[in-house]
Amino acid sequence: MKSLFLAVLVIFSVGCSATEKKQAKSEPYAGAISASQLFAQYPQFRAAYEQYQPSSEEISAVKALSGKSLVVLFGTWCHDSEREVPRLLKLLDLSGVELQSLSLHGVNYNKHEPTNLHKKYDLKYSPTIVLMQGENELGRVVEMPTLSLGEDLAGFVTE
Repeated sequence: MKSLFLAVLVIFSVGCSATEKKQAKSEPYAGAISASQLFAQYPQFRAAYEQYQPSSEEISAVKALSGKSLVVLFGTWCHDSEREVPRLLKLLDLSGVELQSLSLHGVNYNKHEPTNLHKKYDLKYSPTIVLMQGENELGRVVEMPTLSLGEDLAGFVTE
């Protein structure tokens, strides 16, 4: 009887620990973050950046974004974000394009951003990469590009 009690006690305490670990799971990063902070805090983003080898056509296409702004809403927990955000950052680095601004914003599991950018940009899916000229939205890539990230973004620019 004593061993049965001990077995039940062990099972109960293991179950409680598992429950406590689930409750202790922290929320993902939400808010503005720099590319260097993203890479330092989330190694999977750094690894994806290093592995990505864009085509010369895609690198050239990104140069059309000169003078524009990009707002990137993404989840550090999201596999599409882990793929597309590092690709975007690598394309920008390799192309040498001079953007007006680039802002990266993490969202939580509910796709909320602390300064309410999720509402401003009507965020539905992660990542959402919004190309802006001043206050005007030129277009957005949601979750994944149709052709390629560089070509899709360049396609929003009309000259």
